[in-house]
Formats: sequence, structure tokens, C-alpha cells
Amino acid sequence: MNGAPDSRIQLLKDAPIRHDGEFVLYWMTAARRTHYNFGLQHAILKAAELRKPLVVVEHLPCGSGWDSERHHQFMLGGMADNARRLSRASFTYYPYLERKGGEAVALVAALADLACMVVCDYFPQTDWLRPCHELSARVPRRLECVDSNGLLPLSASEKVFSTAYSFRRFLQSELPHHLPEGPSPDPLSRLSLPRRAGLPAKLVQKWPPLRLDDTKRLSESFSSLPINHSIPPVSIRGGAAAARRALSRFLRTRLSGYHERRNHPDDEATSNLSAYLHFGHISAHEIFRRVMKVEGWSLGDFSHRADGRRSGWWRVGEDAEAFLDQLITWRELGFNFCSQRDDYDQYHSLPAWARSSLETHSRDFKPHLNSQDDLEAAQTHDRVWNAAQMQLVTEGRMHNYLRMVWGKKILEWSPSAQEALEVMIELNNKYALDGRDPNSYTGILWVLGRYDRPWGPERPIFGKIRYMSSENTVKKLRMRNYLAKFAP
Repeated sequence: MNGAPDSRIQLLKDAPIRHDGEFVLYWMTAARRTHYNFGLQHAILKAAELRKPLVVVEHLPCGSGWDSERHHQFMLGGMADNARRLSRASFTYYPYLERKGGEAVALVAALADLACMVVCDYFPQTDWLRPCHELSARVPRRLECVDSNGLLPLSASEKVFSTAYSFRRFLQSELPHHLPEGPSPDPLSRLSLPRRAGLPAKLVQKWPPLRLDDTKRLSESFSSLPINHSIPPVSIRGGAAAARRALSRFLRTRLSGYHERRNHPDDEATSNLSAYLHFGHISAHEIFRRVMKVEGWSLGDFSHRADGRRSGWWRVGEDAEAFLDQLITWRELGFNFCSQRDDYDQYHSLPAWARSSLETHSRDFKPHLNSQDDLEAAQTHDRVWNAAQMQLVTEGRMHNYLRMVWGKKILEWSPSAQEALEVMIELNNKYALDGRDPNSYTGILWVLGRYDRPWGPERPIFGKIRYMSSENTVKKLRMRNYLAKFAP
């Protein structure tokens, strides 16, 4: 088994490897899975080269204003899956529950003092990377950060792309060089590393590992955490096993007809994989390979064209082409922006034409203004919008097409575009299982013009920003059952 390609490794702390260290340490923060994981694969290779055991730390974070029982319960499903798999390997798996912000960094720093080197995950957002930078400042240990986010390494471009078309052209010319370097489907198979007897008792006593098999104690631990307890868990289970079941269900029953049916809420034709991708419970590489296996595709079938067009790029059926454009082009476009700019969630990061148009129309008369409380409670005059919001609140997700309409109406009903952006981010990150993700920021900022073009004729409030309405949505889409369920 090879390690991660150099294009996916970032050196956060340039220190020599400590050959007399006790183990290699892998801090699993973004790619929370044991399959198709470049970070885990790289850590295993380093442990094998050094002939040392491997210690894997995974923690439930506590410190963000958006942490809730919903997100914690979903992440816990992934930790339970990892514990089952890693307990059968020759690793020490250390699951940890933070009770206040910063505890995980302290734990990993204490372990790093004993380690040969540290490997962690790269995720291109400030709040995800901050703990890794804090660790780098605290310990004199080599620290390597590994990108497992998408099919294209984030280091492959230093440019921010302004449209999906321009990014697709880049992908079409660049991806053929990187697809053969995909991660190992199962880096744990045929693995032989030295076993570790245990960790120092004082360390374990100070930072007690999470007992994933003790559901009563877990429930009690959650109740005492400084997280949002008003947002309960949802029925969707987290973890790699659930993610793979969702993928199999999509390939079996929903991929056929995806191109035509995906926008219709009543058809339930979307993949429902975004939360699993966000928490790293499944890899874009695995999804890509399984879709292409259904399509009978191989690397030799790549079209090797770079014209930016969606159809015909992969030389597979139109349903698979449409799905892959969402999985690769649109998803990784958001990762590109977040990896290049720290202001990915800020109003001033919008294109100049969009800001100019929104500011020109900032004083337009608005027949309806809704407070954030009314929006959060789905108490508006618009039944379609209320239904989308209720799905978000009750299920932790929202139908892909309706998410666009949802955002457009918030813009229409807010005192300013800046306030609309704040409300969209707050509601999405608070309730959505896939919130706080580059892909979800793509959708939110797209509402205000990112990755889009000026549209005419100019409208009140929207100006040149693309307009969408609930009335047209009801006319175009099959959603009678959806409305009956979420906005009776």
C-alpha cells in the first residue's frame, strides 16, 4: 500500500521525525472513516516504515455555537463504526468527548509528546483548521496534514474560480492526472503493525476515553454538555455503515431517472449523502467508483476534453453525468473557494456586480419582512417556504431545489442582503446535518450571486440577482405530498 500523494500532504510543523517515539499518532477530524481515507493511509504507511504502533484519536468537539445534540448524535454513529473496525486492527483507537473547547487539543498534545510524528486531516475552513494550528504551536513534533476532501487535490490550483463552467474546464484537464492516485479502498486489510500495550494511566485518567458501548452514560454525558439541547437528534443515523447503505439505496432505486426526477420533492430522487460527506463518513472517491462501476466505466473511457460542458464529459448515461456534476463540479467548487479565501462566508466575498446590484436596490420597498424568529418557526405567509424550513428543522436536511427557493425568499423578506446572509448561515448551520460545509456555503452565497451571472430584466429587491418564486416552483415541480407532509 502506498501513502498519500505529495499533492495531498501539507507540512504544518517542519520538525524531524522522532525515531525513538512510542507510536505514530493520527488525529481523525474530517475524514472520519476507515475506507478511502488518505490521512489514515498515510499514517499507516509512516507507522509501518518506522515499525511503530498507530494511535488514532477521534473526538466529539465542543465549543462552536452551533454544536447540538443533533450533530453530536450523528457524529457518534460514525465513532461507533470506527471503534468496531479499528478494534479489530492492531491500533489503539481513542474516542474522546470534549466537555469544553480546547480539551481535545490538550489531549492530542499530550499524546504527541510521546509520538514519533502526528498526522491530521485537512479541511479548508478556519474553525476546522484552528485546532491543528494550535497543536502545531504547542508541540515540537512533525505535523503533516492530509487532504482527503475530493477527487481533485486542493493544492492542484492556486486560483479561485468564479463560475462552475470555468472550474469544470479545469477539472476536465486536470482530473485525469489525479484519478489513478485514488486512496486505498481498505487500508486496514492485510495490515501488520506492532501492537501497543496501553497508554499512560495518568493521561487516560485526565482525559478518559468515551465508552461507546455504554448508552446510558453517553446520554448522561450529552445532557451536561454546553451544547444546544433544543435541537434533538433525527432518525438518520450517522457513520460509514449507514452512508454505504444510503449509497447502495441511491444506486439501486434512484440513480435511474435522476436527471429528470431530482428536482421534484415528491419523487425523493436525491442521494441524501451530503451529511455523510460533510462529516467524512464516506468519501467522494468511493461514491465515484461505485457510480462508475454501475455505468461500466474505466479510466480509459475518459473523454480528455476541456470545453466546460456538463453533458458527455464522462461518457456515461445522462443520470450519472448529472449526479457526478453535483458530486464533483459543484461540491469541489466550494472547497476550492474555502481553501483559497478566509472570507468564504462573508458578504464582501460576493462578485462586484452582485454587490453593486444588491446595494442599488437596498432601499426598494419590501411588502413582507419576516423576523428571524418567524423564519425559524416557519411562520410566514408562504406555504412552500414553510415546508422547506420545517423539513430542515425536523429532519436536518432540505430538498436540494427547495434550498435555493428558501434562500431567495429570505433575501426578499430581509431588511438587507447582509442580514439575509446572516440568517441563512444561522438557520442552515444550526439545523442542517451538512451545515458548516464548503458545499453548503456555496449554496447560500449562490443565492446572492456567487458563481452566477447578472440576470435581466432587473427586478425590485433582487436587481440583477437571479429570481426564483414559490409560485413558479409549485407550477414546475411535483410536490403535493411534500407540502402535505411538511406544511399541512
